[in-house]
Amino acid sequence: MQASRARLFKEYKEVQREKSADPDIQLICDDSNIFKWTALIKGPSETPYEGGVFQLAFAIPEQYPLLPPQVRFLTKIFHPNVHFKTGEICLDILKNAWSPAWTLQSVCRAIIALMAHPEPDSPLNCDSGNFGFISNYSTLAFTYKFGIVSPG
Repeated sequence: MQASRARLFKEYKEVQREKSADPDIQLICDDSNIFKWTALIKGPSETPYEGGVFQLAFAIPEQYPLLPPQVRFLTKIFHPNVHFKTGEICLDILKNAWSPAWTLQSVCRAIIALMAHPEPDSPLNCDSGNFGFISNYSTLAFTYKFGIVSPG
């Protein structure tokens, strides 16, 4: 547990030092618990998520960085690799491809990349996965992003 605290404090200092280095990601450590973080990430450009800001919740295990953090979307998002109700993210680096070389910042970068390049072959949101290769996907994702429902 001491090693994980040291690692998280190191990451916290890095985030504070380089706040303006990555304007697409804002990582925030819980004031009372170093093992709980939130992040605000900007939707990637030229995607249905462009212009949106998405909140993530990080629950970091005591064995971090040997084990990956649990990350989920708090903001509702229509995406093949995100469970619509729970916000759970299907991303290999958060499961079996984790390496201690990853940081919370790099996890956010990977999630932004996943937003831009969905993997419809391994969907958590089957409805979204089924739309992955048709032209209505962008319109439907935009609708979910902004909560716009046009009268039918």
